[in-house]
Amino acid sequence: MTTIALFGATGKTGHRVLQRALAAGYDVRALVRDPDRLQTNDHRLTVIRGDVLDAAAVDSTIAGSDVVLSLFGQVKGSPKTLQTDGTRNIAKAMQAHGVRRLVTLSGGGLRAEGQDRPKAADRIMRLLLKTMAGHVLADAEGHLAVLRAGELDWTVVRGPRLLDTPGSGAYRVGWVGVGTGMQISRDDLADFILTQVNDKQFVHEMPFVSA
Repeated sequence: MTTIALFGATGKTGHRVLQRALAAGYDVRALVRDPDRLQTNDHRLTVIRGDVLDAAAVDSTIAGSDVVLSLFGQVKGSPKTLQTDGTRNIAKAMQAHGVRRLVTLSGGGLRAEGQDRPKAADRIMRLLLKTMAGHVLADAEGHLAVLRAGELDWTVVRGPRLLDTPGSGAYRVGWVGVGTGMQISRDDLADFILTQVNDKQFVHEMPFVSA
């Protein structure tokens, strides 16, 4: 059975992915700062205490895994280059352990040039993000640069406005402004992320997933 190294398991989306991965029978190695927040003692779950800026903890999490899901992001008080620096640690550990498949999570503000066709509403949202949280967008772009500089089989899953409402079991996969909408349930986004463990359709691409 495939073993997943999971970063961001206590986040709103990451926790949903963790639940689904365990239910599907995957073994999961999760790096978390506060293990008490996981609220599960499933025998398939191995918990490593630490964070993504601790290279040794990242290395320990990835050791013995087959696939990496990197779902952590900035929260209040986070370093401005958290995603970039954390992704660099993850990429280095993956290379050391011979793990190639990496799926990360970002937002629609991160552009897929040549594939996105942003409409007026998309441009306004990106402008607001750049104005109000420019460091978050810059960090997302920094993490993408780390991925592109390496040799991993990466996919960046992008989402629009995330809702905590129950999932519908259906979603659309496309590009910003191309066959997609402006919101999605975290449940449905988690469902798609888990499909990327084995699906290689979007290697080196940034699909946009929405309701």
